[in-house]
Amino acid sequence: MAELATIARPYAEAMFKAVGGDNAAALAEQLEAIGQVSGDAQLRQFADNPKVTAQQVFDLVSGVAKVTLSPKIANLLSAVIENGRLFALPEVAAQFRTLVNASSGVSDATVVSAFPLDAAQLADTVVTLEKRFGRKLNATVQVDASLIGGIRVVVGDEVLDTSVKARLEQMKVALTQ
Repeated sequence: MAELATIARPYAEAMFKAVGGDNAAALAEQLEAIGQVSGDAQLRQFADNPKVTAQQVFDLVSGVAKVTLSPKIANLLSAVIENGRLFALPEVAAQFRTLVNASSGVSDATVVSAFPLDAAQLADTVVTLEKRFGRKLNATVQVDASLIGGIRVVVGDEVLDTSVKARLEQMKVALTQ
């Protein structure tokens, strides 16, 4: 079977070309919502049932997603269901978001912190990170107490790790050499 990214890429690129930059961010949110729903194992099992029609699967996905689907997203969802590619929808959403971000000069950043960050701390951190990485960032925060303190930031394939855990590992390596 072809790799998931290979299956998802044509759908994401076709959707991006169809959108042409109009409301791409809003459509990305809709696509992510239905992608998240379609990632559910029970939903996939329901969709794979030969007694279930494509319209029933469409109605279930769009109903559970709790978003009003634009005609373009609805057409994409129909095409994915009819072609038996519902399993690829989360990857389609991720690749579409990457295309939208690339066209607008924005990158997604994951900030992993030892403690929850309030809105002001996150805003200050994002401003500093945007200067460091040289581009606008959409930041999401995850909490990982094992970091002990500090943060780890992942932007694409770049990682900035200023956590206490990383510093302790560096000291451990330096002392054992």
